[in-house]
Amino acid sequence: MGIGDIADDLLRGLGGIGAGFGGAFSDPVIRLGVTGLSRAGKTVFITALVANLMDRGRMPGLRAAAEGRILSAFLQPQPDDTVPRFDYEAHLAALTRTEPRWPESTRAVSELRLSFRLREGGILGGFRGPRTLHLDIVDYPGEWLLDLGLLDQSYDNWSADVLARIADRAEAAGFLGLLGDADGAADFDEVTAKTLAEGFALYLRTARSAGYSDCTPGRFLLPGELAGSPVLTFAPLPKAAQSPRGSLRREMERRFEAYKAKVVKPFFRDHFARIDRQVVLVDALGAIHAGPRAVEDMRLAMAGILKAFNPGKVGWLAGLLGAKRVERILFAATKADHLHHSQHSRLTQIMAALMREAKDRADFAGADTAAMAIAAWRATVEETVSHKGRTLDCVRGRLLDGGREAAFYPGELPDNPAALLSPALEGAAAWLDGDYEVMAFAPAALKLRAGEGPPHIRLDRAAEFLIGDRL
Repeated sequence: MGIGDIADDLLRGLGGIGAGFGGAFSDPVIRLGVTGLSRAGKTVFITALVANLMDRGRMPGLRAAAEGRILSAFLQPQPDDTVPRFDYEAHLAALTRTEPRWPESTRAVSELRLSFRLREGGILGGFRGPRTLHLDIVDYPGEWLLDLGLLDQSYDNWSADVLARIADRAEAAGFLGLLGDADGAADFDEVTAKTLAEGFALYLRTARSAGYSDCTPGRFLLPGELAGSPVLTFAPLPKAAQSPRGSLRREMERRFEAYKAKVVKPFFRDHFARIDRQVVLVDALGAIHAGPRAVEDMRLAMAGILKAFNPGKVGWLAGLLGAKRVERILFAATKADHLHHSQHSRLTQIMAALMREAKDRADFAGADTAAMAIAAWRATVEETVSHKGRTLDCVRGRLLDGGREAAFYPGELPDNPAALLSPALEGAAAWLDGDYEVMAFAPAALKLRAGEGPPHIRLDRAAEFLIGDRL
């Protein structure tokens, strides 16, 4: 460690002390991280959560709301002036217009502050005035969270893991063809590096569309202002017997290390390391529909995510020094409204089984964890229909493609999660017992009464788990 590194650590420590003492004498703040993998519904979740916390008529499972202890909830300017504000008003407008549509998905970090005026409960509640609690909601792409796992990997280890994982995937055929023509020991050439990086990025986009979860590096999918920069112009290469100075492999390794130092570490330091509570949203139904390999990939990705968390509690001194640990983590399977309620418990069980490895790590470290099936913004109603002599429990909604109303029966989820996890662990190419369909529904047109937020499934219970103890 150099002198500059030591000085930086001291300055960060002093800054943490100042922030800790400042927070000790001001209104308390909860920082809630919201993340998930692509199409899990992060933007909709945050919009629905805020709308239902401001108008709490549909939140009976949130005890502070049911007991009338939340006097008011209102939006305030966020404390981080350099972080984009989560555009709550625009997203809510998109969901509640005459012809509602889903809002654009998360592409960068954003933040929103929701403040509560709370009446104290218990015997002494009547003798104390209202108190204020701030909820800072931090929205960030799940792909960036998966990148934190790169910090513990060398370039050669990362390359070996990636190439082993994608060796038999049809989506990777194009990139693997490019890789077969490349020589890591050859002199570095920018055109070759760019060709390989573009081929790898195309594979990642295709794999994500096919339902795979572990698509790192995440900035290859969401490059933003880094598009075309050397820090995003690398790709995995097989380990070579020789990689002399100035070779393609050596430059790829240097850029991989630069990605960790200049992209991943700043995200961890500036955003992730300050999270108190976390919800990880998962499109489990989409992965099940994509097949056993997508389910196993998602299980491994979720286990990898927990490596990035620092769960459990810290002492008061560590807290003053700025060291935070995530106290509660919710793994939520989204789009429960795509299933009849009779199957929700099965989806929850499957979610809990998928998260078992990750959940055990968090529980062992002292964090409270939970698995839940939710729909942050309910887009369907339930309906029972007769079909070929059978009674089917369906859902009905407005189809995203074409806008017509339709009833949908996705098939029955197994009552034992092992029926899904065993073929996934074994690398099966398809389900033996049947296929599980998914349908893309558009948001339903709403007519909300005063004091009511948008309809949902178990969003109140999710909020109770995440922040109920602090309300």
